[in-house]
Amino acid sequence: MPLNILFITENFPPEVNAAATRVYERACYWVKAGHAVTVLTCFPNFPQGRVYANYRQTLYSVGYMDGIRVIRLPTYVARNEGFFRRTVDFLSFMIVSVAASLFVRRPDVVVATSPQFFSAVAGWAIGALRRRPFVFEVSDLWPASIAAVGAMSRGRTYRALEALELFLYRRAAAVVVLTASFRGDLIRRGIDPGKVAVVMNGVDLSRYQKRGKDQQLLESFRLRDKFVIGYIGTHGMAHGLDNAVAAAELLREEDRFRLLLVGDGAAKPALMRQADRAKLLNVIFVSPQPKTMMPRIWSLCDAALIHLKDEVTFSEVIPSKMFEAMAMGVPLLLAAPAGEASRIVEREGVGVRVSSDGPAALAEEARRWLNHPQAVQSYADSSLRAAPRYSRQRQAEAFIEILVAVSLGRGGTASSMSTG
Repeated sequence: MPLNILFITENFPPEVNAAATRVYERACYWVKAGHAVTVLTCFPNFPQGRVYANYRQTLYSVGYMDGIRVIRLPTYVARNEGFFRRTVDFLSFMIVSVAASLFVRRPDVVVATSPQFFSAVAGWAIGALRRRPFVFEVSDLWPASIAAVGAMSRGRTYRALEALELFLYRRAAAVVVLTASFRGDLIRRGIDPGKVAVVMNGVDLSRYQKRGKDQQLLESFRLRDKFVIGYIGTHGMAHGLDNAVAAAELLREEDRFRLLLVGDGAAKPALMRQADRAKLLNVIFVSPQPKTMMPRIWSLCDAALIHLKDEVTFSEVIPSKMFEAMAMGVPLLLAAPAGEASRIVEREGVGVRVSSDGPAALAEEARRWLNHPQAVQSYADSSLRAAPRYSRQRQAEAFIEILVAVSLGRGGTASSMSTG
């Protein structure tokens, strides 16, 4: 049954964060299967808070990307830091996307994705205005994740946002979450279990495959004959990467060790100052790279660093970069609270988890990997074997089943289609 899907997301390629990649790669599979997909999004600016070169904000820009109709809308642009300015950014996207939806062909189903759920407010409003079911994809428990990084106290504003969060869950025809822990959290807070489905994150295996180390980049980044632990992604408050830089300081006498940090975000300037103060030559900062460069970057890595702040909220998160690394045959060094991500690492045998509460544990484990190449190779082999179980194609197929069911008025069956 071909669907006409309207998808609301603030992030979309050429942005390269997890939400942009997830929405785009899934939509490509939906288009190939014969569905029509229209994406309402803003002009690319994340995480620097500047509209990308070759883009200029206009009132209404329509284009196509691999068969996906992409409508870009003007918003207030803010860097990924500071609660007030980011909230204005979110609200502006909510308002313009609701207005723009009135000029889009009536969809069969409206989908909106978090982490910022003002996109979901827009999705709910559009669904109500167009009299179509609304599906809420939850990639982060917002506002809990904001409080976890200290950007908001759990006071009156927090409680108001939590009430809005629960309102959206209840009004959605289906809620699609990325982890089983998220589903449990929603059910504990009174959301109907029958409409909460788990569709885990994944990787597009056609884009990410094992390959030899990129010789040009090895020379460019001065990584030849080095053991490279790479972090690729947003350098945000939730990631706690100051702990990783502190671990690199403890490893400064290990000449073969390098920490490669690729990306941008609110925390990056402070991380660069931290490394500069300690005069660290073993930490390499690389600016954000286009998505087409990611396989080349991953090829440099002997281990993938998956780092999250030591807060219980982040025990429920499964970073999508895990699956990209696994598809490339790169083992995982997970520094995060024990939870969803660590269970995957342990079950699949693709690496090791250490605490992110202090640099000593991370430095000690990195040193062990330096000195035990056979163990690292075993983790790498397991990564390659496990990756197909987390394919983006499988995720896309599971999600479209939910959308078809919702469009036919069977939202209460969503949980039976979970992949998690």
